[in-house]
Amino acid sequence: MEIKTIYDRIGGDESIRKIVDTFYPKVYENEELSPLFEGDIDEIKRKQWMFLTQLTGGGALYSDEFGPPNMRVRHMPFEITPVRAQAWLKLMHETLTETGLIETEGGKALFERLSQIAPIMINRQ
Repeated sequence: MEIKTIYDRIGGDESIRKIVDTFYPKVYENEELSPLFEGDIDEIKRKQWMFLTQLTGGGALYSDEFGPPNMRVRHMPFEITPVRAQAWLKLMHETLTETGLIETEGGKALFERLSQIAPIMINRQ
């Protein structure tokens, strides 16, 4: 029996790009999160695409360019509060719903994984 990655189950690169393209306008409109995302939106989206591709089993794109993700350490300079972590996760759920992926086995698995990551990112109360 072949075991498919989350990447394969959600539809590969096309779906990852759809997630990123749907998610970031929401982030930039969110008053809690937008202060954390200053800079070139295209570069931020590119890094997120690479990270989500790697997280879901689509290849080590992020690590190949930047080294191990270690997202908690990489985000230490940013004030990630419980409220911001929940806002981020809520927007990701909205994104997966809007793209129709939350209804799929792969989309549910991705959201479960992101739900485990969000609390780990909290670095300030």
